[in-house]
Amino acid sequence: MSDFLAGPLTTIALCWRIERRDGIAIGLTDHDRDLMIDGLLHRAAPGMTPSAITRTDTLEADTMDVSGALSSAAINEDDLLAGRWDGARVSIFAVDWEGKAGRVDLGAGEIGAVEMRDHGFTAELRGAGAVLDRPVVEETSPECRADLGDKRCRVPMAGRRQFARVVAVEGQAVTLDTSEPVAGAYALGLLRWISGGNAGLSSAISASDGARVTLRSTPHHAIVPGTLVELTEGCDKSIATCAARFGNALNFRGEPYLPGIDLLTRYPGG
Repeated sequence: MSDFLAGPLTTIALCWRIERRDGIAIGLTDHDRDLMIDGLLHRAAPGMTPSAITRTDTLEADTMDVSGALSSAAINEDDLLAGRWDGARVSIFAVDWEGKAGRVDLGAGEIGAVEMRDHGFTAELRGAGAVLDRPVVEETSPECRADLGDKRCRVPMAGRRQFARVVAVEGQAVTLDTSEPVAGAYALGLLRWISGGNAGLSSAISASDGARVTLRSTPHHAIVPGTLVELTEGCDKSIATCAARFGNALNFRGEPYLPGIDLLTRYPGG
């Protein structure tokens, strides 16, 4: 047990370290003044309160909720709704606010579901045990289960990404100042926002045609002409595309010729 928990009087401060997927890290504490811990300044946020932390020695996932007030200097409603905090890594621990040595780790995980409330929010914290809820092995599929360019696909992505600027916007259709290298190259690809209100976020592309791409969903912030974006080519994960367009059938991670359950319904006159 840490020394600061053993005395007759305790000076405990709860702290949160939150690391977003884009590399931004912030520190918060329920103490009434800022604390410097491990080189990161933890800002005073007395409104941040954790629920009871459920931890077991079984295979069930550890769970807890964290609720707090919205603050434009740390966590604001706009960023939460835009998804900037989705999947962020969180660690919760207790320290002595007087500076005594010692630290008690209370929980860690990723931010899951976020619920907006009046002047505040509640975020679910999914512990490491939540990984056990995922399938252990892959299921067979006629489509490739690898992602274009990953270590299983092995298609080199050099030359398959390019920067462009937005020329016009009409709903979910975005016209750019550059054209795709081949027909449908950016369909099922990714558009990453480099500037503007959506900077740091990414949008999935459902279709592309020349200099025009159609996004799967409308970005949280309005898009203005001149916005800088990065385009990444996509793949429909079919064996035909893998072989003809990428010349990568050797690394295809699917079973396009495996008979499916519909084989049982094939009979004369059926």
